[in-house]
Amino acid sequence: MQYSTALSDGVLALACLACAIAVGKARKHYADADQPALFCALLGFLLPAAAAAVGVIRFGIDPSAQAAHLWLSQASSFLGLPLLGAAALALGRGWQWSRANWGRILLGLCAFFELFRQMNQLEGYRLLLNLATLLMILYAGALQWPRRLPLAAAVGVVSLFLLAGLAVGTQGFIGPLRRVDLFHALLTPAYPLLAWLLLSLAAGVVREKPVKTL
Repeated sequence: MQYSTALSDGVLALACLACAIAVGKARKHYADADQPALFCALLGFLLPAAAAAVGVIRFGIDPSAQAAHLWLSQASSFLGLPLLGAAALALGRGWQWSRANWGRILLGLCAFFELFRQMNQLEGYRLLLNLATLLMILYAGALQWPRRLPLAAAVGVVSLFLLAGLAVGTQGFIGPLRRVDLFHALLTPAYPLLAWLLLSLAAGVVREKPVKTL
């Protein structure tokens, strides 16, 4: 058993669940055109919440939950995070994509996952997908200039995810600390910061340009 990892996973699960609840409660206050993006953001927070919750079971209660934990972790990485990036981009640009187009994005992400899995290139695809997602988040924050808080939040989110994914990772130790625990510790503030950014983009963007509808 890895009780420290079960604890860090539990804290991360609570943080992501709080984000999902905040987005879910806030959705009714936003325009109908923003609802599909916010729903996909809700899904984007629920997936890592579920993965971390199953991680608590795997590392603290029942190691046989490993398969479910790995599956949900993949769903969080290959589907949840890209959905959050797409939502940030759409809200930041003021693009009002239809539910059908969000459905196509979901299907496309699933199709590309299966394609690269069959090609045995999942790790390379994960890296490119996550970097593209972080660029979308940073771009969405930069679009809000001269509003500084959204840009600062975007920089904070991107920095935390890059530090967790590229500098820390999940295998081995850093001194007495497991890397996976530090990985969870970095993501724990990153997700609430991203939730704040998404809700800020939905509430505060002044759409001066013609709305793009697809």
